[in-house]
Amino acid sequence: MRKLKNSELDRLDVKQFRQAAKTPVVVVLDNIRSLNNIGSVFRTADAFLIEKIYLCGITARPPHKDIHKTALGATESVAWEYAGDTLELVRNLKKDYHCLAVEQTEQATLLNEFSVQKDTKYALVFGNEVKGVSQEVVDQCHEALEIPQYGTKHSLNISVSVGIVLWDMWKKITQ
Repeated sequence: MRKLKNSELDRLDVKQFRQAAKTPVVVVLDNIRSLNNIGSVFRTADAFLIEKIYLCGITARPPHKDIHKTALGATESVAWEYAGDTLELVRNLKKDYHCLAVEQTEQATLLNEFSVQKDTKYALVFGNEVKGVSQEVVDQCHEALEIPQYGTKHSLNISVSVGIVLWDMWKKITQ
């Protein structure tokens, strides 16, 4: 087995990405502190053709060298918008998207048990590295998704959570 060269991967360029049909998912980042996490989210959103990323509250915005370091150019391909108030954004998104807080809540649906509806667009809300998704934003979401975890820790890094959830959603939507 031979490792493939980047030139053999047949990836889209930025123009092709922008014109490609998107996965009907937007990502909402609720007050993310780490610029490396933000960059990683951009890169993962690019990998799964996500419609858009909303950067909310204290979440930093491109251009920034620490975002660029992990995004590797995905800030140029993935559409993004800044929204100062996550709560107001989620209230507006609810008109067109099924809003899901990715959070541990009472009555959360485990990700592996979540079924997508084929004609539904989804807004996935990911929260701050320490505090998670704020309660007021959770209250506005249609439901919560929880990533099952079986070890001693009670949380995952935000960029890891985004990777797990976007892969799962993409797989369910495109099958």
